[in-house]
Amino acid sequence: MRRTLTNLTTVTTLAASAVMFPPLTSGAQESRPAVPFTVGEELTYRATFGKIPAGTARMRVDCIEVVRGRPAYHLVFTIDGGIPFFRVHDRYESWVDVETLSSLRHRQQVSEGRYRRTTTYEIYPERAVYQKNDDSLVASVSNPLDDGSFIYAVRTAAVKVGETREEDRYFRPDRNPVVFKGLRRETVSVPAGSYSAVVVAPTIRTKGMFAEGGEAQVWFSDDERRYPVLLKSKFGGLAIKLELQSVTLGDPAPAAAIASTGGPH
Repeated sequence: MRRTLTNLTTVTTLAASAVMFPPLTSGAQESRPAVPFTVGEELTYRATFGKIPAGTARMRVDCIEVVRGRPAYHLVFTIDGGIPFFRVHDRYESWVDVETLSSLRHRQQVSEGRYRRTTTYEIYPERAVYQKNDDSLVASVSNPLDDGSFIYAVRTAAVKVGETREEDRYFRPDRNPVVFKGLRRETVSVPAGSYSAVVVAPTIRTKGMFAEGGEAQVWFSDDERRYPVLLKSKFGGLAIKLELQSVTLGDPAPAAAIASTGGPH
């Protein structure tokens, strides 16, 4: 059961695997890219595995923090749920450079039944390397992205219907490339409301939900916010579904302050 719920968590944190940020030159000092999210925004999801309620997931743009001298969006994803006698309380955090939209740090805190794990990745875009906990440095990629930042990447650069994109920007090179296909437009109803959406099929080199044959699809609202409103996939013969339940809007002021001052002091 732990493996089942772990894969449900993986699907949620990788829901953004529908597209990466547009390529950027490392260290570029041009105007900061416009993003469709704001600090304080929180998306809440209802999760089910087959017909079994599996808990609540949340994605939040928590704040802007400084990582190694660079202002970064602090993105937080949590999932809380499970079944009696087997509870899940997972927390995934990402720090994304506001200038280049590259990942600087990624932390995973997993609590599933009796299983506990905390893993931190320090990611160095300027050197194209990363470090897991206290291990040695390992080769990465240019302008890297981690699991948690994918969801915000797709909202910044949308996949169009009929378009196929292939990217080598996942920070662990052996899992590249990630392929995304824009399938169709359709209207979908979730607890948060009815949305016109673009349906995207992601495929990644993994044994999880986005592997070939998993038939994963993500519905992104066809508007300026591009919310991931619905995700469906298959694993072990059962269907997994995440449905947008509520949206809390954020405050654009913190990001505007960063842009006008060049960063916090």
